[in-house]
Amino acid sequence: MRLLLPAPDDTAALGAALGRLLAALPAPPALLLSGPLGAGKTSLVRGLVAALPGAAEAEVASPSFNIVNIYPTRPRVAHFDLYRTQGAAPEEFLELADDPACLVVAEWAENILRSDLPEEAFWLVWEPVPSGRALKISAWGKAAAALLAELAPALTQWKQGS
Repeated sequence: MRLLLPAPDDTAALGAALGRLLAALPAPPALLLSGPLGAGKTSLVRGLVAALPGAAEAEVASPSFNIVNIYPTRPRVAHFDLYRTQGAAPEEFLELADDPACLVVAEWAENILRSDLPEEAFWLVWEPVPSGRALKISAWGKAAAALLAELAPALTQWKQGS
């Protein structure tokens, strides 16, 4: 699925929509984010966290130096920045990716080994466009693919094509 995000506020709004949809699930898929610096990865996470219960106690910032920030939302969000990680994923990532009560969001997910990726995830890749931001969302795993097809109608305001 390909989405067009004409303005920065659209990135946060998409994050909020994903947050509301994924929070209702007993075991949400991970969100794996890829794109250049300034593409909107952290903005999407801010929107996602803001839509969850407990967001008032969460201060979303890129976890560049400490690798992971855990936000006290429901579900709990583990926000990883894997920019400095090359190869094997950090132990915290491997542990939390298997925790069904935690929504794992990983920026720079392309920096870790495929074998360390969660079995079920949405992969969001920012692509360059003349204006705004384009985002390609694909599913990683059978359950995630079915879920993405189910969620597609809720994302139609940004849909550009498949």
